[in-house]
Amino acid sequence: MAKDYSVFDIVGPNMIGPSSSHTAGAARLGKSASKIAGKPVKEVKFLLHGSFAETYKGHGTDKALVGGILGFEPDDARIKHSFELAKEQGVKFEFIKTDLGENVHPNTVKMEMILEDGSKSSVMGASIGGGNIKLTEMDGLALDFNGSRSAVVLELKDIPGAIAFITGLLGHYNKNIATISTYKVANSEYTFLTIETDDELETSLIDQLRKFEVVAKVVVLDKF
Repeated sequence: MAKDYSVFDIVGPNMIGPSSSHTAGAARLGKSASKIAGKPVKEVKFLLHGSFAETYKGHGTDKALVGGILGFEPDDARIKHSFELAKEQGVKFEFIKTDLGENVHPNTVKMEMILEDGSKSSVMGASIGGGNIKLTEMDGLALDFNGSRSAVVLELKDIPGAIAFITGLLGHYNKNIATISTYKVANSEYTFLTIETDDELETSLIDQLRKFEVVAKVVVLDKF
């Protein structure tokens, strides 16, 4: 596994706490979940699996997860005060030990969020070492996103030509597609399209995607 990461990745970035996996990775997981939710988080349940469930208090994983939900980077000194800051902002949080399955990474957390407008969102991911993370689920959709490239996930109506239009639009903006995958729930009218690109997508391009009438949802996943 180590050969897939740079020396910087293994050493890890500047961070708060005794463990890159349990603090830096946890903060990134929380921040990623908050960004994917797209709206202010008012309540979050952290479902902790494996090592996360056993050591989350001692390693500061709990404070790092809450700090991430508040938008803090892994090296943000405010993480150690994240509980108090969350309460000041009216953000409720709860930690629940659970079993998320046999083939789930031991440093995994599922974050179930209630947003400012009352809608819900959930994100699951793992801290895989050296402060690196992998997102494995978003609102019930299976993901395999490690942040090595920028990505966009689109929920779109399953009609002929929709995917061709989107890839053509990316080509118009001179964006090179690194990977592309689709996932459709049985009997659903909608398909999830995940595209990883070599470069970040400009706001103007994201706006164009959102205007496409068959696109129901657009989620941008930034490179870590």
